Amino acid sequence: MPSFPPILFLHGLATTTKRTWGDNGWFDLVHEAGREFLPIDFPGHGKEFVPPAEFNGNLVDYVNERIPFPIVDGIGFSLGARVLLELALERPGKFRKLVLAGVGDSLFQSDLDRGKKISDAISGDGEVEDPESRYFSQLADYPDIDGDYIAKYLHGKNSSIDPASLLSLSIPVLVVLGENDFAGPATKLINALPDAKLVTLKGVDHFATPKDFHFLESALDFLDSAPSW
Repeated sequence: MPSFPPILFLHGLATTTKRTWGDNGWFDLVHEAGREFLPIDFPGHGKEFVPPAEFNGNLVDYVNERIPFPIVDGIGFSLGARVLLELALERPGKFRKLVLAGVGDSLFQSDLDRGKKISDAISGDGEVEDPESRYFSQLADYPDIDGDYIAKYLHGKNSSIDPASLLSLSIPVLVVLGENDFAGPATKLINALPDAKLVTLKGVDHFATPKDFHFLESALDFLDSAPSW
């Protein structure tokens, strides 16, 4: 039986490893497949509250410093997918395969107004009249989310990724995007990646993606960890 590297899991903004992956059955299925996995919570998310003096806001370096393995598979949702992609661009030899969920062509566009609106919602300083702001505001109400701290280190960091930089990323990538996800479409992202496949989740929006069965099935199959149902 072939040996595969551990799977790195990165969650979305203002949520946690447990709520994004654990509560939706991902870890149970990966364990059944005999795969080791590495879940990492971002600063201010979950139980790992990193004092500002010890963290400069660079999530790519933060994650890289916490990977004890020479090579991993990576799966990320939303913010976690973006961080994975940026880390793979900096250290392509670190990954065997990548699964990027909840991201699309919006990676190539800097939207500072939307970023500020989300940061304000997380910190409790903004209006929550639209559904997206209300959603992030509700996420920040969890006791293991430090919304004010997260908003401060993310402030002004909504920069875009250069599509040309992806041409050097030769590892296989699976992009998973809900049909109703505001991050879409993913046409430019797929075309920019040398070895990429797109899975579209019918009728699924951004926030329902982690619990979608088709996402779970497609991702685990891509990572050679499909359960034997």
